[in-house]
Amino acid sequence: MTKVKKVVLAYSGGLDTSVIVPWLKNNYGNCEVICFAADLGQNEELDGLEDKAIASGASKLIVMDLREEFLVDYVFPTMQAGAVYERDYLLGTSIARPLIAKKLVDIAEAEGADAVSHGCTGKGNDQVRFELTIMALNPKLKVIAPWREWEIKSREDAIKYAIKYNIPIQHTEKDIYSRDRNIFHLSHEGGLLEDPWNEPAKEMFQLTVSPEEAPDEPVYIKIGFEKGNPVSLDGEKLNALDLFTRLNTIAGQHGVGRVDIVENRLVGMKSRGIYETPAGTVIYRAHQALESICLDKYTMHYKDSVSVKYAELVYNGMWFMQLREALDAFVKATQHKITGTVRMKLYKGNAIIAGRKSPFSLYREDYASFGEDNVYNQQDAHGFIQLFGLPLKVEALLDIEGSGESRYRQPDYSKFKRD
Repeated sequence: MTKVKKVVLAYSGGLDTSVIVPWLKNNYGNCEVICFAADLGQNEELDGLEDKAIASGASKLIVMDLREEFLVDYVFPTMQAGAVYERDYLLGTSIARPLIAKKLVDIAEAEGADAVSHGCTGKGNDQVRFELTIMALNPKLKVIAPWREWEIKSREDAIKYAIKYNIPIQHTEKDIYSRDRNIFHLSHEGGLLEDPWNEPAKEMFQLTVSPEEAPDEPVYIKIGFEKGNPVSLDGEKLNALDLFTRLNTIAGQHGVGRVDIVENRLVGMKSRGIYETPAGTVIYRAHQALESICLDKYTMHYKDSVSVKYAELVYNGMWFMQLREALDAFVKATQHKITGTVRMKLYKGNAIIAGRKSPFSLYREDYASFGEDNVYNQQDAHGFIQLFGLPLKVEALLDIEGSGESRYRQPDYSKFKRD
């Protein structure tokens, strides 16, 4: 293998990255390994991480608190775009990867490293997300992806490797789930979940209670938005981190935010994942509700098509590209008047819209009312329908002239009546 002098490893302290530290030293000329941990809201997972990294053979550990930056610069733009991958996935892992990879590059440049490394498997999406970001920001850095090089073929093999080199690990063969957690979500993969027929185990969930065990009474909350950004909870102004922290607790207590999805991975195979996104689910739905009264029809419909493309770009790791920046410019322009308040009802796994209001609302009760009004002349609808339906009328007339009836004419079922 090519000799390297210094490697910066994206380090979580989990099974994979724990064994990567000695593996890098054993296979790349006893190179120096610097570990980098991004604090995205893992909470207790960062406790004791420095001691663990040093014990694994790293020269040092660099930790960065990226929680606020993650929410404001990555989660909020994605939420404003309405990006949801394959109908259900709110992209909690996908959004985080470009930020981690960006900081990985920054540290490598600051430390004079000639390589970076990650613990993504050769079957997953994250390897693409990391490496596309590195290519976009510093293509001269060598990328080392151990899962594509070493003889370790499973998590069980990784456990054995860790034991051989006395690497402290928490995972065991009895707890074999692969998890990714941040302030926005928690994902679960592997283990029993690999069979899509298996129902997730009750004890697997960590952020949300089951709907059966949620309170029997709903809770009402109010979320305030300014220009598309959530800025308050129940009338109290909060920064992004405090808002999500509180809302995660409230929504989680009511079982909100669980998703069980079999998704199409970028690399071509299907994968089952269980996601817990309590606060994110509430924020997404509240934002959509506010847009429903503040965006005009044509902007909203076009934005819906942009949302699908935006989600695809994020999922595929293409955050740092011109198309995403261009879509961001469009999305930002649609958010200028997305200001107001949404009332949500949280009840046994459901996030229900209970009310929405905005000083920029396009909804007019006097226009929508079925009662008598002086702003809408119902007789005008006749001319509109005639013009709107003109293509249908012309097509039907041509059909009748040619075959004697419209191609859409239903058979006369009366002839089949019983005697």
